[in-house]
Amino acid sequence: MTKGLFDEAAPRPLADRLRPRQLAEVVGQDHLVGPDGPLGRMTAAHRLASVVLWGPPGCGKTTIARLLADSTDLHFEPLSAVFAGVADLRKIFTAARERRTVGRGTLLFIDEIHRFNRAQQDGFLPYVEDGTVVLVGATTENPSFELNAALLSRCQVLVLRRLDDAALETLIARAEAECGRSLPLSAEGRETLRALADGDGRYLLNLAEELIALPAEPLLDAAGLARVVQRRAPQYDKDREGHYNLISALHKALRGSDTDAALYWMGRMLAGGEDPLYLLRRLTRFAVEDIGLADPDALRHAVAAWDTYERLGSPEGELALANLVIYLGTAPKSNAAYKAYGAAMRAAKQTGSLMPPLHILNAPTKMMKELGYSQGYAYDHDAPDGFSGQNYFPDGMARQRFYNPPERGFEREVRKRLAWWDKLRRERRAAEPGDDDQS
Repeated sequence: MTKGLFDEAAPRPLADRLRPRQLAEVVGQDHLVGPDGPLGRMTAAHRLASVVLWGPPGCGKTTIARLLADSTDLHFEPLSAVFAGVADLRKIFTAARERRTVGRGTLLFIDEIHRFNRAQQDGFLPYVEDGTVVLVGATTENPSFELNAALLSRCQVLVLRRLDDAALETLIARAEAECGRSLPLSAEGRETLRALADGDGRYLLNLAEELIALPAEPLLDAAGLARVVQRRAPQYDKDREGHYNLISALHKALRGSDTDAALYWMGRMLAGGEDPLYLLRRLTRFAVEDIGLADPDALRHAVAAWDTYERLGSPEGELALANLVIYLGTAPKSNAAYKAYGAAMRAAKQTGSLMPPLHILNAPTKMMKELGYSQGYAYDHDAPDGFSGQNYFPDGMARQRFYNPPERGFEREVRKRLAWWDKLRRERRAAEPGDDDQS
């Protein structure tokens, strides 16, 4: 972009004034830009491959792309997938080919590259493949979900990290050096500032610029800082990877009986604007999948919490979610029913259309009785212990154990009951010589 006559005199945001001028100044991404990192090695060799930079907002993706172009003497061509279309790409590729004829390469930086549709992404391929451009894409979304496999096969995906406290503190120190004064913050206020930034360096510097304009005294603590800056909404896309990461964390914390962690992840999702009804649906699923019959009340609690929320709404009904998370987190866990269902479904598909044994089929007609339907059926309620021990699997199919309850919660009693029936079944089948049913 060509600079105007008065560009240098125009006011510039602090984040722009502090933009690193070389890769070594980039904070929090040493695993990529350090001497042993992939980008450090590429720039040292003065040979750059196409890459996709994947990371959260404010971690340095755009800055790194600019510095890569500078470090390798490539023409830097920035483009935003939000505003650009096919016509813009064609102009860039034409200019890049002309530039290439005089020995100059082009680094095409596409911000929000995941916004391009599949056909547009396919349009990059010949130009990336023949070296017309070195592509550097930036995305906050998981490339494996959002980018074509063909494009990914031609680019190395590099993961940028959320800026940690040390990196954020470095940025604060740079801001203070640039402005020639300290931020009016106590130690507690400084810690809160880093927490408010939530790993986003650009947002941190924007906050710092607001604070620099305040008087040096009094020093702001956490409460004082909260009064003068607007709290940032948590980073959370309800229809993208962050959504699935957090629901996975909630589910696995519950499975691991870490109730406090589960409450935290529930809070993160609600604070990010998640629909409580989505959480209730997933928690109900957890009750039947990961607790099952170890605590049959878990499902009743889930349905009751769902009903309570629908009656009360938000925010009062959200306490029902908290109660449910606590109940599920502290309940005994079992996936025995879940595994039994899967095993039974696999067996049903493998065995095809086997008929039930004749003795358990009803015989409403004379012909069916003559064919042996219902013959030999033992009515279980007539047995002294309410258990006949007859075979209910198809003839020719060996008996299988699908449900194997653990020694936990209510299923401990169920296991004892099944063991007792197994014993009776063996005894009664042994008393019927010639029966090849397996117990």
